[in-house]
Amino acid sequence: MPTTHPRGTPPGGRPATPRTTSLATPPTIPFTTQVNRSIVAAMIVVSLITLGLFAVTGFNRLVQQTQESALRIAQTVAQTPEVRAGAEDESERQPPSTDAELVAGTLDDYAREVEGRTGALFVVITDDTGRRLAHPVPGEIGDPVSTSPDAALRGEETVSWERGTLGVSARAKVPVYGLDSPDTVVGEVSVGLPPTEVWSTVLADAVPVVLSTALALGVGGLLARFITRRLREKTLGLQPEELLALVHDQQAVLQGVDDGVVGLSADDVVTVCNDRAAALLGLDDPVGRRVEEAVGHAGVVERIKGARSLGPTTADDPDVGHDAPPAPPLVVYGRLVYVDVHDVRREGRLLGRVVIVRDVTAVEDLTRRLTAVGTLAGALREQRHEFANRIHVVTGLVRAGDTTEALDYLDRIGEHGPVRFPVANAGLVREPYLQAFLGAKALEAERQGVTLRIGPDADVSGSLLHPEDVTTVLGNLVDNGIAAAVASERAPRWVEVEALRHGDELHLSVMDSGDGAAADPFAPEPRPAEPEPGEPGPGEAGAAGPAHGHGIGLRLSADVARRHGGELRLAMGRTERHGAVFVARLDHQFEQEDGR
Repeated sequence: MPTTHPRGTPPGGRPATPRTTSLATPPTIPFTTQVNRSIVAAMIVVSLITLGLFAVTGFNRLVQQTQESALRIAQTVAQTPEVRAGAEDESERQPPSTDAELVAGTLDDYAREVEGRTGALFVVITDDTGRRLAHPVPGEIGDPVSTSPDAALRGEETVSWERGTLGVSARAKVPVYGLDSPDTVVGEVSVGLPPTEVWSTVLADAVPVVLSTALALGVGGLLARFITRRLREKTLGLQPEELLALVHDQQAVLQGVDDGVVGLSADDVVTVCNDRAAALLGLDDPVGRRVEEAVGHAGVVERIKGARSLGPTTADDPDVGHDAPPAPPLVVYGRLVYVDVHDVRREGRLLGRVVIVRDVTAVEDLTRRLTAVGTLAGALREQRHEFANRIHVVTGLVRAGDTTEALDYLDRIGEHGPVRFPVANAGLVREPYLQAFLGAKALEAERQGVTLRIGPDADVSGSLLHPEDVTTVLGNLVDNGIAAAVASERAPRWVEVEALRHGDELHLSVMDSGDGAAADPFAPEPRPAEPEPGEPGPGEAGAAGPAHGHGIGLRLSADVARRHGGELRLAMGRTERHGAVFVARLDHQFEQEDGR
């Protein structure tokens, strides 16, 4: 009687070690075989597409060449004096010649001779009504042509691929002009070449292409086998699903995203950090350290620790926690970043948090550029309206016959400038973009009770090469100056802009009547410094004074200036007579001119 063993126990009596099965079931066909087949299939598809394209382009090219050959033959026949005289005589003869007379005539003999010399399928000659005077089939002579002769009888030369009484052919039709009256169309010549020439040429040209394609497929198949063998050796025979299971959690999730990701435990210890987060936050080996120790930027630490969870969102789903509400971006080591904090819960218990760090410097830069362009567009619209109004005034004066008053009005316009903007010394800035931009900013400042003026030493002429970048820098400085003037109790409120061209450089200076900047916004950020109670941390509002860009716009403007080989800096914090003074230099803004 056979001995029975428990399930999973071999005859030796020792339980078998259970095998660990991957969650992903390997496919029936090995991956290397799939790669081999995919490569071969791709090469076959590419080869078929190549052959198809060759056949189509070759056929079209040969059809065009055949049509051109037919056109040259038809032109030669139509210019023969014998054909011109015969067609002219037949067109003028009344009554016309009989079919028998046409068959016995010289035109048909000449047409047959041309067919023999050129290998044409047919050479047909007609009179000015489309009646055949020559045709390969004698019974067709004297009848109207089977295809329309109207284009040729209008004096046009045409080529086509058509079917007629003799079958499909590449044919050309040209007009025949009279010998005695060379400006009058007296008939047409139609020449057709057989399609067999096209197909035979295509097949002959396709043979080497087919052979080369077959050779390429053979070589490609050998290379595919070599590649799959090398792939099997490099992966130790593992299937993709097995490789994916090894690296999925760490690489695909953390390094596969463009944002920075920092994982924190429930007690704020860094458990995981990808390269993007380390680069944005300036982290050095943060895993295993508390967030206060790992992250040196006080503003980021405060943002993370201030986003404590409020508990589950609903009682029905205890794993969904309250994420931190949207917060303004922070300036972290020269980059503008959003720091978002999300809870991770399991069965209502807080397991930790995930910090997402998103770099939006480029987006903010683009937003400010668009704002500057929008301001410039508004100024140009106002100039357009003002110009239209002035044109109406001049037109009215001229029509009224008061030319002297019209000239005086134009002189006054020349003295006051192209448009009436509330900005003093506008004539010192003759560059059109800057003039319009400062005019638009002056209108904005006037609405807030601030006077925008141009300094007496300003002098800018020519045309800017990069007006968007210049208006981005200048617009941010002017906006900050207006905000500082409005926030201050000093009166009157004003912002003064100095602009000077030196060669191809543009120098800018913006001064306001505000309370000034408490600190240099461009000073390096101290990494480990903790803010004092009641003081803003690095990258937060107040680093340069609450009215001077909050450290965001100024840094972006400084980046723009540096990209043009220049700089942006705080020249003076404040004095008794005025507030902060910012100066900027942007190189290569003008075409270099002699004497400048």
